[in-house]
Amino acid sequence: THGKVIQMMYLGHFSWMLNKHKPWIETSYHGVITENMDIVQLDPPLVALDKDAPVPYAGEICAFKIHGLEAPFEAVVLNGTSGEGQLRAKGLVDCELQKEYTFIIQAHDCGAGPGGTGGKKSHKAVVHIQVNDVNEFSPVFREVQYHTAVTEGKIYDSILQVEATDQDCSSQYSQICNYQITTTNTPFAIDRNGNIRNTEKLSFEKQQQYEVLVTAFDCGQKRSTESVPVHIDVKPVCKPGWQGWDKRVDYEPGTGSKQLFPKMNLETCGGLLSSVRTTVELQTSHIGKGCDRETYSEKSLQKLCGASSGSTDLLPAPSTSTNWTASLVTDSERDSDLIFRFDGRQAAKIPDQVVPQNLTDQFTVATWMKHGPNPGLRAEKETLLCNSDKTEMNRHHYSLYVHNCRLVFLLRRDFIQVDTFRPAEFHWKLDQICDKEWHYYVINVEFPVVTLYVDGVTYDPYLVTDDWPIHPSQIDVQLTVGACWQGGEVTKPRFTQYFRGSLSGLTIRPGKIESQKVISCLQACKEGLDINSLESLGKGIKFHFNPAQSILVMEGEDLENMNAALRKVSYINSRQFPTPGIRHLHISTSVQCFGEDTCIFIPDIDAVVMVLQPSEPRITIAGVDRLTRPAADLRGPAGLTLFQDLHIISTVVIHFSLGPGVQEEIIHNLDYCDILVLGEELRPEQESLQLQRSTLLGKHLDATNSTSGMSIYGVDSMSNYEQVIRQVYYHNWHPAQTPDRKFRLTCSELNGRYTSNEFTLEISVLHKSEAGEHVNHMVAPSQYMQYFNITFPFSPGAPSAATVVIVICIAALVVVVVLGIYRIHLTHQQEGRNSDTTKERELDWDDSALNITVNPMEAYPAKPAVAVVYQAMNSLPHSSHTKPTVAGCGIPGYEQPPTQLTYQTNCSRLWYTRL
Repeated sequence: THGKVIQMMYLGHFSWMLNKHKPWIETSYHGVITENMDIVQLDPPLVALDKDAPVPYAGEICAFKIHGLEAPFEAVVLNGTSGEGQLRAKGLVDCELQKEYTFIIQAHDCGAGPGGTGGKKSHKAVVHIQVNDVNEFSPVFREVQYHTAVTEGKIYDSILQVEATDQDCSSQYSQICNYQITTTNTPFAIDRNGNIRNTEKLSFEKQQQYEVLVTAFDCGQKRSTESVPVHIDVKPVCKPGWQGWDKRVDYEPGTGSKQLFPKMNLETCGGLLSSVRTTVELQTSHIGKGCDRETYSEKSLQKLCGASSGSTDLLPAPSTSTNWTASLVTDSERDSDLIFRFDGRQAAKIPDQVVPQNLTDQFTVATWMKHGPNPGLRAEKETLLCNSDKTEMNRHHYSLYVHNCRLVFLLRRDFIQVDTFRPAEFHWKLDQICDKEWHYYVINVEFPVVTLYVDGVTYDPYLVTDDWPIHPSQIDVQLTVGACWQGGEVTKPRFTQYFRGSLSGLTIRPGKIESQKVISCLQACKEGLDINSLESLGKGIKFHFNPAQSILVMEGEDLENMNAALRKVSYINSRQFPTPGIRHLHISTSVQCFGEDTCIFIPDIDAVVMVLQPSEPRITIAGVDRLTRPAADLRGPAGLTLFQDLHIISTVVIHFSLGPGVQEEIIHNLDYCDILVLGEELRPEQESLQLQRSTLLGKHLDATNSTSGMSIYGVDSMSNYEQVIRQVYYHNWHPAQTPDRKFRLTCSELNGRYTSNEFTLEISVLHKSEAGEHVNHMVAPSQYMQYFNITFPFSPGAPSAATVVIVICIAALVVVVVLGIYRIHLTHQQEGRNSDTTKERELDWDDSALNITVNPMEAYPAKPAVAVVYQAMNSLPHSSHTKPTVAGCGIPGYEQPPTQLTYQTNCSRLWYTRL
């Protein structure tokens, strides 16, 4: 015990001598920690040394202290004796928040004793810690999508640059090392910096827009989660010209005027223009006679346009009455236009009864002609119309022909009084004669002045030659079309000077000339160009239409005003049933520039107007199709009305996008209705069809009549045609000699383009014997009438007065009953005839003069049966030479009609006779 006390006293007394050194550490440390880890790798390692070792406590390390509260680290002592320590993170370290840390660290020894008192601290050492990155983030593009535009035909080094970023903190993982286009088969490439370029020249017409997908990779080869779309528009090279127009414009019939270029504008690529001139041309030469015109017959058109009457159509449609055109070649693919095509081998002789005989100093020749140059044949004359000697000589009295693309009209007047030169040949030199297009030619003759109209425009002859008048002769003349007749001074009569081209509507009107108004109407197009709202055109806009309104020329100085003016150009077709198909449009433009060196060229453009198929009408004729009439109706002065209850309607099928079409009644004109006699033709000496001329007054209608039927023609409404056809009568003066008749009625619109159904009417005639049987049936007692068997007391002498009175009373009663039934029947029958609303199958009766004469005062021999003989005085007309007869009851050949009650054996029916 004494020893221990001494030892403790010794240690306490010398403790300040034992802990006399401070711990020692390095002056600086460098550490590395991977984010999301907690151990710091220090260089050099964390070790504290103390020179007081191996003295307990004084030579041991108890702690490492970090100065800097913001540092998320702590130092721990792993071995106090050796002084080893470790630097740890207090929590997860995020490189993206802070990449480096710097702080101060000190080492503390354990002091002089167990209580740690008198401990010493090392010097302060600096610690630098770097946080190592982990590739935890993917690249992200700065934009959701990219958009740019390039001009076609160029190769670009860089069209567009895309850029992606990465949230990782290190340069290795935060930098983007590569970009890639993931869309295949595209003419584009991308470099490591995100620059997109095209690998080939782009074409606006081939493809106007591209879309490519681009992805990015960081330097740790981590790929972006989403690719970015890049839109690249291809712009055409700026070329001066019209933009915003459609190559095809659909036109629906009946819609009036339709704008052709509602969004059109002229691109000048920055060039300054002083004026713009644009020509819009509607090309319709492939349609009928040059454009959409009415396809009615020539006579109908002339009446519709108010032309003077009396014209002769030399090229009518072939028929039984106009058979001279049957051998000519017709062009039937022209929407019902009646066109005759001549190839240098066809010609027609006009019958003498058709040829106008009264050509005076005033007359008109008109025709449609399409003609082109014939190589190698320019020196030959091509005759349209020729009036020459039929035999003996070959004098041309008048003719119309083409020679070397010049139109020549020859008119040789007959010698009258003065034997001097007179104008004989009139020459016109016009481009239209050989341009292979349709033109309407009208020659107005007011001798010695001859005027030519071509498409409504007047032209005077450039050359007029004189000739001697033709000396009169007795030689007949021959009028021909398509060539000239050479009938004399040749071995064999033949045609010569053949025409090569197409003709239509060749007419001659003697005694009058046509007015320009009528000529314009006859050749007017129903389709053409139009301008919507002329008032809205700018003041500086000048415009001009040709007469057919197929060419429009517009000129202006202000480009915007010209653009606005072109947008108002429209197409219009006023036909109710236009010709479907394509109409070509050609637009040409010329410009004037302020500087001649900078003037630009505007290319022409071509487009089409597609006229859609119109709804085709269905023309329907309805009415009573069978009439049964007594012969008296056919012989009467009024005749028999054939179509009194006729109805003509027209319907079209309206189609909808959904569901079936529906029929809708429409109103339009007709141009002819034909009533054709079926079977044997009418016998002129005993039957005919008749129509009073007064029925046609106030209408655009005319009629022709023959033994084969009647034709009513002219452009007029269906209601007017109904009114006229209802007034057609059939007369037959000897119906007993004629079989039952059938008539067929058909109607047309647009010269046969649309035709009606064939409506057939059958007429049955009741003759005398049939009428007798019919009446006996009608007046016979019905099943509700009782027959009375009357027995008379016979005696060799005369009957008693009582017997006579009884017989008379019974006879009178029978007559009254029969008359009552008969008059009721007549009333119903007469009402049926007046209305004609149902088929008549019973015999008509006329009770206006039914006379029954009975003489009760005369005595007759007693007979077992009674016959009453009566007369129907006016049921049928009779002539004075017809002898009245008594039919039936065995009473032969009375020369006078019976005037008394007669008894006759074996008489079982009532009969009549007519006076």
